[in-house]
Amino acid sequence: MSQRLRTFVIDITAALLFGLALALAVPQAHADVIQVQDLEKARLKEMLARPELAAQLEKRGVSATDAAARVDAMTPEEVSQLAGRLDQLAAGGALSNQDLLLIILVVLLVILII
Repeated sequence: MSQRLRTFVIDITAALLFGLALALAVPQAHADVIQVQDLEKARLKEMLARPELAAQLEKRGVSATDAAARVDAMTPEEVSQLAGRLDQLAAGGALSNQDLLLIILVVLLVILII
């Protein structure tokens, strides 16, 4: 019985070693995955390429090419943070509930004072 057990253990060990050698010998296929940060950087650069934004940057003394270079130099965390902040901005001058409430309070105060 011990001879059968010993042969069985040797066979299992040989099979495992063969499988390990085969796994290490076969080249692995690596697909390049587009990183989220790369997409966010591309989106930020597209925004910087808009003429109205480029004009506003020029007014503040920053050229569009300098701004694009700064985006390239950002860390992935900084890119994610900036892209997240841009997503939270209201488009088209929409008012938030807090802004609307503040305007109503100011109007009421003005009416009460007059």
